[in-house]
Amino acid sequence: MAGHASAGGQELIYGCMGLGGSWSAEPFASENVDQAAAAIEAALDSGITLFDHADIYRGGKAEAVFGEVLAITPGLRERIRLQTKCGIRLNERGLETHYDLSRDSILERVNGSLKRLKTDYVDVLLLHRPDPLADPAEVASAVGQLMQEGKVRQVGVSNMSAAQIEALQDHLDTPVVANQLEMSLLKRSWLESTVLVNHAEEGLDHSFPHGTVEFCSRQGITLQAYGALARGHYTGAPPESPTPAEAATAALVGDMAKSTGTTREAILLGWLMRHPAGIAPVIGSANPDRIRACAGAARVAAAMTRAEWYRLWVTARGSNLP
Repeated sequence: MAGHASAGGQELIYGCMGLGGSWSAEPFASENVDQAAAAIEAALDSGITLFDHADIYRGGKAEAVFGEVLAITPGLRERIRLQTKCGIRLNERGLETHYDLSRDSILERVNGSLKRLKTDYVDVLLLHRPDPLADPAEVASAVGQLMQEGKVRQVGVSNMSAAQIEALQDHLDTPVVANQLEMSLLKRSWLESTVLVNHAEEGLDHSFPHGTVEFCSRQGITLQAYGALARGHYTGAPPESPTPAEAATAALVGDMAKSTGTTREAILLGWLMRHPAGIAPVIGSANPDRIRACAGAARVAAAMTRAEWYRLWVTARGSNLP
């Protein structure tokens, strides 16, 4: 791998959805706190300082066990940045899932997150999903109050298109700093949409809102990639019946890791970080060894050649580019 100019601004983010035990109403146990402490330590060892939460993760238990670790670890809060999300409500009002970005809901859910995390503020609040019933001015009012109270320092979004971010930004007094989207070598519609204009015969999933990557880059909005490790498809946890493309990609990722003396995880994350948009991958594993296996991603990104990057893409898509 030869060097190239760095896109700048990339970092790894630790996603805390796997912490806190089960998704049931069963309370968390001491071993869940120990698991969270081990994951946090592995993340810090890997140079990660931004920790990503959501109020719904494990029914709030992911935030709660993290808060327990903060409470028993002097100085930890000052070493890290915390990010949480609100806007999704589960199993309420007779609905399995619905979205709520009303003013009262935002205030209620953020205050609940702060209580569970045992902290006075979060560095970033992400609006988890677009709510078709949300009034942007009402959202801005809630965000403004939280920032004025010192409970939120910056605001971002998740799963939003360029148009949705623009509509919200018109009402906010603070810039949207991040957009968290599913982006990986497995889930590539964010990338395919950039080259398949006028190629409908490809028959691929084009649900990703075209132009969102470019918009975020132009506006200085960090693209945070969840699902960045491709759900283990290429790093040792393949599906029961992998497609020929999935099998070939797993083999290629393994070969590249071996030839460069790094890990499969670093290859996958480095591929994302090699993109000039400055993508920040979110690592969702609770396994300390797998977290540490991601540490070399930035180095891989800096060394990955154009041909290597394209070879991974073409192999994953299972067909040549048009």
